[in-house]
Amino acid sequence: MEQATSSLTCKFRDQTTSDIVVHLKTKDNNKSQHFNCHSPILAKASKFFSDRLSQNQIEPSTCIEVECTALEFDHYAKLLNLLYIPEESILEELNSVKSTIGVLKAANSLGCEDVKEACIKYLEAVPWDEKEEEEIVKLVESLGPEAAPILARVQPVSQHAAQTVFISAIRFATSVASPIAGFSDELKTSAQEQLEYMLLEDGDGPLVVMDEKVKSELRIGLKNLFENFKSSLNLLSSDFERKEELAEERLLIVLSDLDWVCGISQKMEIMLDFVSNWAEISCEIISVILSKQFSLGLWQVKSKIMEITSRALDAVGYGSVVISALARVQFLKTWLPYVRKMKPLLESRLESEIWENMEGAIVSFILALPSNDQAEIILEWVNGSNRWRYPDLSEAFEVWCYRAKTAKRRLTTGLNGVENHTISF
Repeated sequence: MEQATSSLTCKFRDQTTSDIVVHLKTKDNNKSQHFNCHSPILAKASKFFSDRLSQNQIEPSTCIEVECTALEFDHYAKLLNLLYIPEESILEELNSVKSTIGVLKAANSLGCEDVKEACIKYLEAVPWDEKEEEEIVKLVESLGPEAAPILARVQPVSQHAAQTVFISAIRFATSVASPIAGFSDELKTSAQEQLEYMLLEDGDGPLVVMDEKVKSELRIGLKNLFENFKSSLNLLSSDFERKEELAEERLLIVLSDLDWVCGISQKMEIMLDFVSNWAEISCEIISVILSKQFSLGLWQVKSKIMEITSRALDAVGYGSVVISALARVQFLKTWLPYVRKMKPLLESRLESEIWENMEGAIVSFILALPSNDQAEIILEWVNGSNRWRYPDLSEAFEVWCYRAKTAKRRLTTGLNGVENHTISF
């Protein structure tokens, strides 16, 4: 109350009643200004001024210097003005995050607790942009415990809260409900993007622990998306007859969801579930897409199917997904003819890197099959015409030849315990 009373009788920069001058200047002296002030106001509101005034005999000409940087100059000037405002009214004078950050730094430097408290209340309550948030987080570290409320919104969340949000986002991102005027599509895309971010292996690490509860939820969503894909395939013919572009657009939305869930499945280590579901409907996909009705259309759909198939072949071919030899043979024999057929038609529509990666995955895939299955696939490649030359199986052929030629020598010894050789050193 004493400060409030003084504020009514003493006006900031009132030369007629001033008994002290504050000389605010930059460290390089490029900017300098004198402010007529009042020692009772300054001493009560600021520890810095209280200490300086206790050391000096106060005379009308007494001058106290305050140094700051050029960027801080206006904030310090505003702080001096705020020292004259009643404590309960300081908050009303704060009108922007940028300015308040500057005033808070100045108030902290000069020990102005009332202004500092008001700045903290303001920053705790108002929104920040990204740049302001980074500056505030750094600033709070130097302010002490009283500034802790500012950081409430950026404090680490509990694992339970993070998991609950993550699971809800999975449910929404894998939902198959009909969109409302396209709005739901935007929300679903946003949910998918945020799920990817939460799983990102960056300097901060993933936000959610991949336990069985989380994986189980994604498996349910994955199943829903595949059921939706199967339904879309069944309806494709009739949709295509009504409006070709709309039919392709609808199927592309479903395929984009599957492409997304494929990437998430890799990160969440349930790629086996994705590959198993893709393998299960592979014949149906190929039968529909290669039907005469769609021979001259659906190029975006065909490209997206090729991309997803490439990711599945990569997962199995390089061993990140382990399935039985019988399942691997069936999967490769199902998709290899399709890949060969579509390569000349889609080559210009897909990046060359996709074709190169898929070729490498197929070679690796073949070399992990039983030797007789390898022989069957290589024989087909050797006997094929030029249009069947993709993928290039030269490497697989070479390795198969070496294995076939050396098999008896390499495997007879010790395979059934017939012969044993002692190795001496």
